[in-house]
Amino acid sequence: MFQRLLIANRGEIACRVIRTAKRLGLTTIAVHSEADRNALHVAMADAAFEIGPAPARESYLDIARILDAARRSAAEAIHPGYGFLSENADFAAACVGAGLVFVGPPADAMRAMGDKAHAKSVMEAAGVPVLPGYHGAGQEDARFAAEAQRLDYPVLVKAAAGGGGRGMRVVERAEDLVPALASARRESESAFGDGRLILERYLPRPRHIEAQIFADTRGGAVHIFERDCSLQRRHQKIVEEAPAVAIADVLRQQLCATAVAAARAAGYVGAGTVEFLVEGEAFYFIEMNARLQVEHPVTEMITGLDLVEWQLRVAAGEPLPLRQDEIVRHGHAIEARLYAEDAARGFVPQAGTLRHFRLPRGDAELRIETGARAGDVVGVHYDGLLAKLVAHGDDRAIAIARLAAGLADTRIAGVVTNRDYLIRVLRAPEFMAGGIDTGFLARAGDGLRPADRASFAALAAAAFAVADDDDARATRAAARGPDPHTPWMRRDGWRLAGREAREIHLFDGDAERTIRLRPERAVLSVEIDNKAVGLSFARAGADVTFELDGARLAATVLRQKDEVTVVLPDETRRLMLRDVLAPPAEADAVAARLAAPMPGKVLAVHVEPGAKVVRGQLLLVLEAMKMEHAITAPADGVVEAVNFLAGDVVEEGALLIAFAAA
Repeated sequence: MFQRLLIANRGEIACRVIRTAKRLGLTTIAVHSEADRNALHVAMADAAFEIGPAPARESYLDIARILDAARRSAAEAIHPGYGFLSENADFAAACVGAGLVFVGPPADAMRAMGDKAHAKSVMEAAGVPVLPGYHGAGQEDARFAAEAQRLDYPVLVKAAAGGGGRGMRVVERAEDLVPALASARRESESAFGDGRLILERYLPRPRHIEAQIFADTRGGAVHIFERDCSLQRRHQKIVEEAPAVAIADVLRQQLCATAVAAARAAGYVGAGTVEFLVEGEAFYFIEMNARLQVEHPVTEMITGLDLVEWQLRVAAGEPLPLRQDEIVRHGHAIEARLYAEDAARGFVPQAGTLRHFRLPRGDAELRIETGARAGDVVGVHYDGLLAKLVAHGDDRAIAIARLAAGLADTRIAGVVTNRDYLIRVLRAPEFMAGGIDTGFLARAGDGLRPADRASFAALAAAAFAVADDDDARATRAAARGPDPHTPWMRRDGWRLAGREAREIHLFDGDAERTIRLRPERAVLSVEIDNKAVGLSFARAGADVTFELDGARLAATVLRQKDEVTVVLPDETRRLMLRDVLAPPAEADAVAARLAAPMPGKVLAVHVEPGAKVVRGQLLLVLEAMKMEHAITAPADGVVEAVNFLAGDVVEEGALLIAFAAA
């Protein structure tokens, strides 16, 4: 076994690899961009080397810089993680050429399987059922148009060199094909350094089931069962589970056997995932990921195996640790991906500082994977994955309940996340019944949206924390004065004639909510919308506990200036404190403004000042966290000013385009 391992990645997968490598006694070496200088994976590694600026193309995708770090660190092997260069055959070949062990498949096998177009050709030749499509060398728009017509709409445009939903577009009509091709090419080029595309027939309600395979250098190849990855948004997985739900054992065995045959046909070595779309009893090969998958922990949880250890041992030339008949599974595992994104606004990526970041304590039945910690800045250059929570149980219902409870115990402030959305998904009756398809989330739509207004509990906790903060400041101010015991500095409603109600004004979105607090003996009376409840509060730092309607609730309340974030077990609210003494804000004189919904980089601008536009017309394209986002006209109008050019970096809320007053 080699002794010095460089991890050519960042975030939670880098931390994941480091943990196993340290357990095996290896020296771990991290690489990092300028933006990741203080990242968790850097702190965990035995050594770390900076490899360039924040943009991935100038750091984590720069082969020469990574190999230079390997040389300077005297690394003997490189683990690529997933994403970035993990499926780049040139990188694998360059590692071997530099005398390093590449922890992954050989370059030839990676070219055969990592390239989605070539993989389909190999699978067709091996007799594996393949989804109808086009994966030829011709990349002209006209060729794609002809092939799409042959397949019949709708069709799916996909990046030939990547995965994770990047470079993927569903095209319903012929007139939408060319813009979709252009957008997919840009996104694929940005994420993978390769703009080649393929087409597939689009199946409206398939299930996405994948088989985990492993092969060694001695001819051994096994599967480690399958995973169900059908719960997706924007063609990206957010919840995965193993084993797959509600499929016949015969189909399960066929999928896994076909996956092993695919690995042998490609001359594969190491960890890989063969992915299928399933409709009824029919299944179709769609791609093979020539790397470890984000969702590999669910397979580890039902088998007790460490797939990273398997990767390292196979890369060192050892045989597979177990034969096929020795690999057994127990129970059910389910994983949720916690992203910095706003699910209520179309899963728009979010950026900011993690002012509060507390995950539940992991154990044998609840596994936590993260590369983040409190104080980290979530930027625009990388994927917004903050953590993965993986639960195990004797059956699926227990696993789901444990995962939902783990998410409920998660407390994050400073950046909007999909935590609440994941909890609602896990508790949705259709999901709990099992057997959902890839279109479930899109169809569920408004049924998974949060309530329009903050709950009584969220407002009560926020108001109590604000009042408590004000009281503490008043006490400190009094202590600095000539009479620290004067009642005139008190903020608790004390009056000579008795206590009065104290009002806290909070903006809940665009609605102002008034909370009245009145001390009454041992409790605090809280009145909201004519409902008054006596509550006993306790506070320790950011944590507030109280009882409401017979239930004991634990909330986390964070205040930064006038912003108050409340996190309850199934609700997160960002509220704004209104200063009742402040003058009212003047109305915005601009008839219409188009602000950046997230921080990012402007890729293309499609309008000029003076242009007449109609509602829904594409105005510009913004890239954030390696995904493209189309910015469209909010209404019919005339463009007055375009404030940014292609290539400019913008902050969230920046005025992109102004429209002439009506």
